[in-house]
Amino acid sequence: MLLVRRIFLGMLAAPAIIHVSQAQDFPTQSLRLIPPYPPGGGTDTVARLLLPHLMAQLGQNIVVENRSGAGGTIGAAEVARSPKDGHTLLLDSMGHVVNATLMPNLPFDYTTAFAPISQLTWQPQMLVVPAASPHRSLAELVAAAKARPGTLPYASSGNGSGAHLAMAAFAKMAGMEVVHVPYRGGGPAMTDLVAGNVAMAFASAAAATAHVQAGRLRALGAAGLRRISALPDLPTISELGYPGFDWDEWNGLWTVAGTPAASVAKLYAATAFALNQPDVQARMNQIGIVPLGTTPEQFGAFVVEQRERTARLIREANITLG
Repeated sequence: MLLVRRIFLGMLAAPAIIHVSQAQDFPTQSLRLIPPYPPGGGTDTVARLLLPHLMAQLGQNIVVENRSGAGGTIGAAEVARSPKDGHTLLLDSMGHVVNATLMPNLPFDYTTAFAPISQLTWQPQMLVVPAASPHRSLAELVAAAKARPGTLPYASSGNGSGAHLAMAAFAKMAGMEVVHVPYRGGGPAMTDLVAGNVAMAFASAAAATAHVQAGRLRALGAAGLRRISALPDLPTISELGYPGFDWDEWNGLWTVAGTPAASVAKLYAATAFALNQPDVQARMNQIGIVPLGTTPEQFGAFVVEQRERTARLIREANITLG
């Protein structure tokens, strides 16, 4: 996992130049970019950052349509049934690989319905509590959870989301029992967390950094093996006594399987260009996101690895949609 990450983190230093002369006629109309979650979360943030540069490169308007619900499957289904011409894009996150395990009876198959374009980002996560929380450290939070098993509620952006899996993995490692409160996306979960209606959550750096910096949330630990660039003084959970804990999120871009390869290549080239723009990189660095821009082949292999990894956790932690 770490080796794969090191390889990917070097991708943007020298992005591949793709010859797309055979795709000059694409796109021929406006495109739809579908994040399958509500506005305000990390996935939506990435979509809005890339949008102006993608439109400039592709020469067409792109309409962002947030199609939230059912753990991201409503938006994914919309893309899966779209024409196989590359004009409909899915900007998804870890739920994309989780749902293949948790929801085997969907009307589409996550493993075959989509053509990978690029892994856009690493989305570092952090464990956060409301500013008024009595728990001022990770050790205090774990102690409180163990003293009152099954009482402390935590928010997530939905069943099987990256935030849900991160807490399931951490609770298993820490030996504590907490109560899952799923929301219809990261934005609504963050609103209730800031308001103090839940005790804690794993949240993406994109969604939580500004709240931490403004004093509305308190960060207790970074979820990955690397510290978050926007909060360099925040230790990782691994550093705080849980060695090897590593549950960052990520974002990727897909279109419909069966889309012509030349169109996929042109979409990838536009994506790599957008991710390399100084304003995009500066803003991502400001909120702790790591821009990537891997090739369709690399991204496809990464998705397979992630699907296998999350399936193991789902089995071991007995995660269900109930």
